[in-house]
Amino acid sequence: MQLWNTFSKEELEQKLREAGHEFVTISFYKYAKIANPQIFRDYIYQLLNNNQVLGRIYVAHEGINAQISVPTNRLNEFRTDLYSIDFLNEVRLNIAVEEEGAEFPFLKLKVKVRSKILADGLTDESFDVTDIGKHLKAEEFNELTQDPNTILIDFRNHYEHEVGHFKGAILPDVDTFRESLPIIEDAYLKGNEDKNIVMYCTGGIRCEKASAWFKHRGFKNVHQLEGGIIKYANECKEKGLDNRFIGKNFVFDERRGERITDDVVSNCHQCGEPADVHVNCANEACHLLFIQCEKCTAKYESCCTPECQEITHLSFEEQKALRKGLENSNKIFKKGRAEHLLQKLNQ
Repeated sequence: MQLWNTFSKEELEQKLREAGHEFVTISFYKYAKIANPQIFRDYIYQLLNNNQVLGRIYVAHEGINAQISVPTNRLNEFRTDLYSIDFLNEVRLNIAVEEEGAEFPFLKLKVKVRSKILADGLTDESFDVTDIGKHLKAEEFNELTQDPNTILIDFRNHYEHEVGHFKGAILPDVDTFRESLPIIEDAYLKGNEDKNIVMYCTGGIRCEKASAWFKHRGFKNVHQLEGGIIKYANECKEKGLDNRFIGKNFVFDERRGERITDDVVSNCHQCGEPADVHVNCANEACHLLFIQCEKCTAKYESCCTPECQEITHLSFEEQKALRKGLENSNKIFKKGRAEHLLQKLNQ
């Protein structure tokens, strides 16, 4: 049995349109001890594929991390099948705050085995990732973050909190989770061992590992926002609570963001006007992710520079030849840290 996808992007989009499914976007994770990630990977692939689920899933010895789209008419079956796995029984499913922003958040199902479900750069074998800090529901989070003895830290990368964050949060200028752990400890936590440490991220997976790490490092009052921004926004809406998040929540699918409030807290990286829409440069040899307003989108045709714009006017074969041998993934994931984006550098 084939346990992977072989269709092109265009073929996948056409198949989805023909199927006519409505999807709900869901994320979930679970730290657990998986003895054989490859066998589990093949099993979970078949389970999800049988339910026509699309998305991106990472499996490792330390657990599973998933961002997926589930057909609404298969949601009950998917939940039943997923919960039939012992360590995933009743696992929290974070439902997207909004579905606007992309026709299909995911085009295919990808399940990959990784060394870790969240790269952390840690080598301490005595570290127990399951010895986590205290989870806070939305109301508890609101209450504790008003305490002057509390340090609130955004545990996402700079391009994420640039478009939205909690009021009063520390916003570390980091590119990756692995670099955030030592930077946050050295810059913000040392000397504050007696304070309440409250962390938040998109869906909770980064804070869960970070809370366990900081407990391992000797910090006592470690907390995390349960379910991250996604669950918080839904909980505030359901219970009529004061929503203290402003702007957009960056998400790692084709939507690139879900709006929590109407506040626009960031600026176009080209002209400096208020904007919070992330785009990838239309030049496939560049593909840089940056913030672009509607006027600059029209002016530069979704490109980050006039040079990239010129390249997009070349034939497909000419563009393909220019891309040959280039490795630009690290530059892409600098998320706007480029010398030609002067507005970003000057913020």
